[in-house]
Amino acid sequence: MFEGMMSGLSTAVMPFNLLMVIVGCFAGTFIGMLPGLGPISAIALMIPITYGLDPSSGIILMAGVYYGAIFGGSTSSILINAPGCASTVVTAFDGYPLAQKKQAGKALALAAYSSFTGGTIGAIILLFAAPALAKVSLSFQSSDYFALMVLGLTAVAAFSGKGQVLKALMMTVFGLMIAMVGNDVMSGIPRFTFNNVNLIDGISFLLLAMATFALTEVVMTVLRGEHKEKEPEMDMDSLGSMKLNKEEVKHVAPTVGRSSVFGFLVGVLPGAGATIASFLSYGMERNLASKEEKAKFGKGALRGLAAPESANNAASTGSFVPLLTLGIPGSGTTAIMLGALIAYGIQPGPRLFVDNPDVFWSVIISMYFGNLVLLILNLPLIPYISRLLVIPRPILIPLILFFSITGVYLVSFNSFDIQMMVIITIIATFLKLLSFPMAPMLLGFILGDILEKNLSRSLTLSDGSYSFLWERPLTLSIMICAVLALMLPLVSAIRDKRQAAKAVSSA
Repeated sequence: MFEGMMSGLSTAVMPFNLLMVIVGCFAGTFIGMLPGLGPISAIALMIPITYGLDPSSGIILMAGVYYGAIFGGSTSSILINAPGCASTVVTAFDGYPLAQKKQAGKALALAAYSSFTGGTIGAIILLFAAPALAKVSLSFQSSDYFALMVLGLTAVAAFSGKGQVLKALMMTVFGLMIAMVGNDVMSGIPRFTFNNVNLIDGISFLLLAMATFALTEVVMTVLRGEHKEKEPEMDMDSLGSMKLNKEEVKHVAPTVGRSSVFGFLVGVLPGAGATIASFLSYGMERNLASKEEKAKFGKGALRGLAAPESANNAASTGSFVPLLTLGIPGSGTTAIMLGALIAYGIQPGPRLFVDNPDVFWSVIISMYFGNLVLLILNLPLIPYISRLLVIPRPILIPLILFFSITGVYLVSFNSFDIQMMVIITIIATFLKLLSFPMAPMLLGFILGDILEKNLSRSLTLSDGSYSFLWERPLTLSIMICAVLALMLPLVSAIRDKRQAAKAVSSA
């Protein structure tokens, strides 16, 4: 192992490979900033460029593009509430309110520091624990994945405001219903498609996210009459300081550490990925917060921004564990990278350690350099990126519309997706006017597909019996955690009512 690490280090520090890291990070960050494109589009654009490169250089370039796009995707989420990619949707929950409070500089800086820390911690864990973690990810079966998704759905309370738990549950069910559109997982029979061939593959998460956040925000801005307001001339100071004071650093440091490790572990699981990691880490962090802190989530909480940014970058690093050690892509992005590896004549799997140690270790080691490059590239640019907020709304709104619609169209090249975006935007606007939260719907949509697939597999393996829920200790343990997580808010509410009643009686 030590010899392989030394071989990978010597490959990673070659001048050309360091240049590939810089190019990949820069290209990924720039593409990630454009709403709707994300890492899949970024890597797809890089594949033709990598064909003439050495396998190590090509994969290092694509890896840099991958976590660069995740890193850069937070920018548009924070500044204009238009997520750059799926994994930065959660970043908008607290990042955008911070920008509205004229703290865009601080929000972008915190996102950069959190992303750097999450990616670095992920790279260090990956360096020393990849072989062992591969065995752990293999030990997870369909029933365990189902239980894990149920546990994820219990985080719905984290995305609801005070007194909105019922509305949040309704929106979660709505998200699960949308996830059911398309071919049935087991039979392959189309359902809820209304005989429309465009719905056979279901509704794209990117389409749903852009419609419910970017476009809905534009419509709400127009309805409130804010589109007629021209932003006054602003100097750099009015955009907020980029510095975090000691109290803020102490406040977010435990969150960054927890979310980085948690995000990495979620990323290791095949099929989970950075998007699920960001949602789950946000929910976990809000549930761990005090009563006063919980009230700040969704309104510009620093912990609410640090948690998903740490988790999604750590998860993007963790997704290389199943890719390199098992040959199993953990996400759509790593599926493209798997194809690129095979095109190079390299077969990812347990033999990759032995057959191509330079490729395996150089990619892992380059991730640390990549995160350092991303921090150096992005921090100096923050004051200039923040200038997006100075653009007058009559100009900014058409730009958001253009990038949102173009981003979705470039993924599928199907005009039906644009029509679907308009329909979903109208529905989302109506629901938002009735104070329904959008995040639970996205959570239900993301987890719904994985939940259904693993439920179907588990039922098939257990001959239609639900005994799989308690036959495996791991499944049972996760389900118990899910029940406890669901009961905790209820117990807390009952306790608060009793305390309030005692206070009234004693008065």
